[in-house]
Order: sequence, then structure tokens, then C-alpha cells
Amino acid sequence: MNDLQKQNKPILLSGIQPSGHLALGNYVGAMRNWVQLQENYLGIFMVVDMHAITVRQKPADLRNRCLSFAAQYLAAGIDPKESIIFIQSHVPQHAQLAWVLNCYTYMGELNRMTQFKDKSQRHADNINAGLYTYPALMAADILLYQTDLVPVGADQKQHLELTRDIAARFNSTFSPTFKIPEPFIPEAGARIMSLQDVDKKMSKSDDNVNNYIALLDPPAVLRKKIKRAVTDSASEITPESLNRPGIGNLLTIYSVLNDMPPLDVVSSFEGQQYSGFKNELADALVAFLEPFQQRYDTIMNDKGYLSGILDEGAARARYMASKTISKVYRKLGFVPPGPA
Repeated sequence: MNDLQKQNKPILLSGIQPSGHLALGNYVGAMRNWVQLQENYLGIFMVVDMHAITVRQKPADLRNRCLSFAAQYLAAGIDPKESIIFIQSHVPQHAQLAWVLNCYTYMGELNRMTQFKDKSQRHADNINAGLYTYPALMAADILLYQTDLVPVGADQKQHLELTRDIAARFNSTFSPTFKIPEPFIPEAGARIMSLQDVDKKMSKSDDNVNNYIALLDPPAVLRKKIKRAVTDSASEITPESLNRPGIGNLLTIYSVLNDMPPLDVVSSFEGQQYSGFKNELADALVAFLEPFQQRYDTIMNDKGYLSGILDEGAARARYMASKTISKVYRKLGFVPPGPA
């Protein structure tokens, strides 16, 4: 496919913050969809390291996670020939537009953001301005690329609504500048819950490592986590098992790994003991993640290849972003710089 054909594709943008460990929930909820969508959309997939520093980070760990997350995007099947993969801080226009949008975002709007309230409670010793204005940077991420569609979960829907409001406000104040992005809501799919706290969604940043299945967990760790996963007082699989939070979550995971309807999984294991099913699930999980981990190791062992993809992705992103920021600066009345 040539560049002109790619430009005619609608643009889909998403990113993951490099904190914790990419988990099975991230693959099912985001990365798997990215791979399926890249044929029909120009996918722009970021590692959003600028968002990560609203919480204190160890610099060496942050650098390593950024590269690791990018390699996992590739190992999951993101094609750098079809999509754009880059690290957010490699495109300075994100920060440039974020400042402009800060000036077109009202404090009352930021005060209503539930994520700020939640994170402030979890990081009470570090309630910084970046945490408060985080939605303006997220709006810049989206609006820089004249994005058509943004995959959203429940936790980000409020931020996308604010992005749309900011874009409409700027467009009304000046003239049409930003495309108003639409939410992309995938077909209802599996929702992967915590292995130990079954009322919560699986989170890559959970303090308890036994709550999530990391995509890079070695086989022995995977087996141990599944063995320890919370179930209930029953002992064997029945048609009602899908409605029981603990065992229902494990059945859902098996259905995802084997691309089977959950009811078919229940039929296959009906009457089996939980312990036997857990062993089968652990085997399926190891078999599913083994080729992913092999691809990941190959990519991480070829630093030149990974750096080349990230450099090329950032160059393509900067080109697209520069057109938007030039238009914004001109409408604001900023004096354009002379030739270098």
C-alpha cells in the first residue's frame, strides 16, 4: 500500500502509559483490537511516557519500560508498515499543543474529571499540576493528528468528551481547525478481571502481582498465578459457573485464548473439577503467550531494529503534528519563525 492510500484511511489513535507490566487485560481490551483494525485504519499507537510522569518514576525503569512496551506492540502484531508506532516524548508538538489547549480548557471542566480525584487519593503526597491538567495533554495527543476515531473504555470516556468540547470551542473561536474525534467502541468483548480481587478489572499497575497475568510472565509464574486464582465454594464446572465471578473470569480467559464462545467452554469442561480446569487453563495460557514472548525476545535483542521503527514512527508523527501546530499557531497570532 502506498502513502496516498494510507492517507485516505481514517485515523485511529491509541496509547498505553508505560507503568507496571502489560497484562492480558491490555491485550484483550486494546492491543488485539489494534491489530485487527490496522488494515482499515491508519493506526497511530503511542507509548505515552509524558503522561507517566504525573506519578514519580525511576528514570532507568521508565526508559526500559518504554522500549519494552513498544516491542510488545510489535510482538502482538502491530505492523510498522501499516501503522505508526512511537514514543510520545519524541514528538515535541504534544507538549506545544497541550499548553495551547490548557488555555482553552476551563477549571470547572478539569474539576469534574473523576480520574484526577481517584489518582489524587492514591498519590496524596504528589498532587501535582500535571495530574490536574492531564486531560489537556490527552486532548493534544488526539487533536494533533486530526484523529477520526479513539478507542475508549469507561475510564477514558470522560476525557474524550472533554477533548471534543475543547476542539469545538477552539473551532468556534477561530475557524475549523481540529477534526472532532468520535469514540470507537469495539463490539462487546471479554472483560478480564483481577485474579484475586474478582470485582475489579485486571490492571497492569496493580500492586499485587498475583492479580494480573503479565504478557511476559514465564510459564512457572503463569501456572502459579492460575493455581492461586480465586474461585468460590463450589468445586466443579456447571452451566452456572459463568455467572460466578472467580471461576467465570477464568472461563472467560480460556474462551479468549482459544477463540471459543464462553458457553462452549463451559460445555467442554462441565463436570470437571476446578483444579483440573485450572491446569488446562494454565497450559493454554503458556501455549498462547510462548510465541508472543519469542517474538518479543527477538525484537528486544535487536536494538537497531527497534530504534529504527521508533525513529521512523516519530518522524512520520512529527510531520503530521507539525501541520496541525502550524495551523494553530497561525490562528492564535503567533509570529512565525524565520528560516533556520
